[in-house]
Amino acid sequence: MSEQKKQSSTERRLATFGHPWEKGDVYGFAPAVQVSNRIYVAGQTAANLEGGMEAQMREAYAAIEAALAQLGAAMSDVVDETLFVTDMDATSQCAASVRSDVFKGRFDMASTLVGVAKLGHPDCLIEIKCTAEL
Repeated sequence: MSEQKKQSSTERRLATFGHPWEKGDVYGFAPAVQVSNRIYVAGQTAANLEGGMEAQMREAYAAIEAALAQLGAAMSDVVDETLFVTDMDATSQCAASVRSDVFKGRFDMASTLVGVAKLGHPDCLIEIKCTAEL
């Protein structure tokens, strides 16, 4: 494979929100990375951690939608998602309704729900990561 072709196939476009933890001196990551026609969205959480599971889930999905939009994609482009939750009971009470709103009633993506002991902040109840295909 030529060097020029190799470079173009691995070119990365990034979405960013300008949060301090995106910089390498705090943690260092990109909220979303596009390589070719695939977009990888890092785990997104709610910025306002005072709400319950439903509020945090909606805010996490809103962050995903914003990251995708920066790269020219939409929630309808999501092909895989993973939800990491600290309270499975609270999740089961709101996930179907929230996800139906977010995905406009379509559920044609792979989805994994994982219960975890804790996330990056003690008040964080959910973190969602996904992959989209353009």
